[in-house]
Amino acid sequence: MSTDSTTRVALVTGGSRGLGRETVLRLAEDGVDILFTFHSREDAAAEVVDRVRALGRRALALRADLTGTRSIDALVEEVRSTLEEWGHPRLDHLILNAGIDAHMPFEQVTEKDLDAQFETNYKSAFFLVQQLLPVLADGGRIVTLGTGATRFVVPNLPAYAPLKAALESLTTYLAKVLGPRGITANVVAPGVIETDFTADALRTNPGMGDYLAANTALGRIGRPTDIGGVVRFLCSADAGWITGQRLEASGGMFL
Repeated sequence: MSTDSTTRVALVTGGSRGLGRETVLRLAEDGVDILFTFHSREDAAAEVVDRVRALGRRALALRADLTGTRSIDALVEEVRSTLEEWGHPRLDHLILNAGIDAHMPFEQVTEKDLDAQFETNYKSAFFLVQQLLPVLADGGRIVTLGTGATRFVVPNLPAYAPLKAALESLTTYLAKVLGPRGITANVVAPGVIETDFTADALRTNPGMGDYLAANTALGRIGRPTDIGGVVRFLCSADAGWITGQRLEASGGMFL
């Protein structure tokens, strides 16, 4: 596994499955060394590490509970020590993908449900970026994973989508605040994607998949492979003049 002064390194939160896993693999294909977090599925994380190493890149899976700030100090220290061990002076890409769903009617949302959305989908991202700023490279990239549901309304997402909208707003602020360092910050907003994240909602609502596909310009629900390449592009040199933007990758859902 090669490394030199030109090798890039990325941290992807929630990288063991779904969109995070696909992002990890796409970046590794581009020659990026990978750190990624996982919550509980050690077997899935190990499989992703093996896939990255098979591509000739370094990889390390870091267990972290990104509910609020409880694991952030330890995670940042692990990132710092790994960068030093690998001989990387800085972290080049930070992909904020970790999150939880909340698919329920407005009337059923509890204070606990809303707090969980805030802690995981907004607060942890806010403070992880803040604490990683000293090791984030000038000219680096921040990509947050939002949702198409901040533009259109999908039933039963009143706890989830508004806090993703807050994350989108934070990303714009990061673009402004970090612009003097040449750091870009952008949002990728997927439509509905076939992952274990959406599996329960699609399974328990017969016909929803067909309805969503019929209301998507490209005629189907998205796949993780539709998103990983978009994140990879935003981390590339070709995207260096794009910042503070929301890039919806929904196949034209609800146009």
